[in-house]
Order: sequence, then C-alpha cells, then structure tokens
Amino acid sequence: METFAGLSPIIQALIATCFTWFVTALGSAMVFFTKESNTRIMDYLLGFAAGVMIAASFWSLLAPGIEMAEQLGRVPWLVAASGFMAGGVFMRLVDKFLPHLHPGLKMEQSEGIKTSWQRSTLLVLAITLHNIPEGLAVGVAFGAVGANLPAATMGGAIALALGIGLQNFPEGAAVSIPLRREGMGRFKSFLMGQLPGAVEPIAGVIGAAFVIYLQELLPYALCFAAGAMIYVVVEELITESQREYHNIDMVTMATMVGFTVMMVLDVALG
Repeated sequence: METFAGLSPIIQALIATCFTWFVTALGSAMVFFTKESNTRIMDYLLGFAAGVMIAASFWSLLAPGIEMAEQLGRVPWLVAASGFMAGGVFMRLVDKFLPHLHPGLKMEQSEGIKTSWQRSTLLVLAITLHNIPEGLAVGVAFGAVGANLPAATMGGAIALALGIGLQNFPEGAAVSIPLRREGMGRFKSFLMGQLPGAVEPIAGVIGAAFVIYLQELLPYALCFAAGAMIYVVVEELITESQREYHNIDMVTMATMVGFTVMMVLDVALG
C-alpha cells in the first residue's frame, strides 16, 4: 500500500483502471466455459452493478465534491447541481450520437447515428459507453488524493476502483457470451468482450491529469463523474436488468446488495 501511495496520481489511476479492465476481461472469459448465459443470473449481476454505481456516485464522488466545494469557498449546492447535471447531459449527448446496440436487442433497435457497422461493433460500443464515466470517476478520485484535499482519501479511491471492478464482471460477459451464441469463435468473442474495458485506463489517466492541473475544477469534476454514472445506471443497467418482469423483486434486492457492498467498502476504507 505504501509503495502504491508513493506513486504519481496518474500512475495510480492507470494501475487502478487497468485492474478494472482486467475484471472486465475476467467476465468476458466466461465465454470459454459457456455458450449460453443464464438470463436470471445476468439480471441479478446487472442489478448488483447498478447498486455499486449508485453508492459510488454518492460516497466516492458527490459527497467529497460537496465537501471540497465548501473548503474552496464555493456554493456547495450550486457546484453539486451544475456538475451532476453536466455529467448527465454529456452522457445523453454521447448516447444520442454514438452508434451502439444493447445486448439482447435486435439490430433495428440500435441507438445513435445510423451506420452499417456490424452487430459485434455496436455491442462493444454499448458497453464502452458504460466504461467512460467509470474510468473517469476512478481517475478523478486518485487525482483528488494527489491534490491533497482533506475530503479525498487513498482508501476511498481504492474502494471506488474495487467497486467499479466488481461491477465490470457482468459487463464483459454481457458482450462475449451473446457474440459466441451468434456463432463467433470463443477467442474472438473474448477479445471483443474485454475490449470496452480498454477505455477505462484512458479515461482514468485523463481524469487524474485533469484534476491535478486544474484543481479549481476538482469539485465540479467529481460531481460530473457522479452525474455521468447515474445516467448510465438509470438509462442502461436498471432498464436491462428489469427487462424480464418476473425478476424485478430479486433484481431490486441485488441492487440493494450492490449498494451496501460499495457503501461498506467506501466507509471502511475511506
């Protein structure tokens, strides 16, 4: 831990987001063991992921952002509201224009600008859309620690990386297994499934560098990342996890379990 803490925040963010990418690859590796996914289990895992992201948005991002705004003499509610909504608007614009297709849907249900891209490419882009705010959030958290602000702790940043990693597992499987079911080879399905995780180290490094060199914007950046994550949770994860009506009650409980796990991680480590 001491060795890790002695590294540059950008390197810390890179290592942490490489870990989250690795967990995405672990989920994608499920394709080597099965060609079919259990819809009910996948719904539970997506619900769990939603709970983790909701908890992380508050405990690891919004709350520290509000505290930092107070320390910097800003209006806390204005920083939180403007940053949070900016994150949501950013994700809405990306969602509107980036061509993508959510797992389980038909090609004609793809979103974004219409293209002739293959189904596999659109599936990868859908999960990539999830991973942009996740990598950004981890990077901003480590950048905040590097800025030496009291509201940011190394334990809290590590907890966020662990939580994001946990919820990345079903995302990897959500791409690779459907591709395998459609006839793609196991190894290629695995490669395509883990590919969206590659965006997290990129976003993480950008997020860390941004807050280190523009510290005055750090509270906004934390709230921005929270808004982007909540957008993904509501627009993607909860919608996908509750598509099967008979699973709603248990998926809701899985979401609460995910929230609790992330809350415990953040409070215990932060």
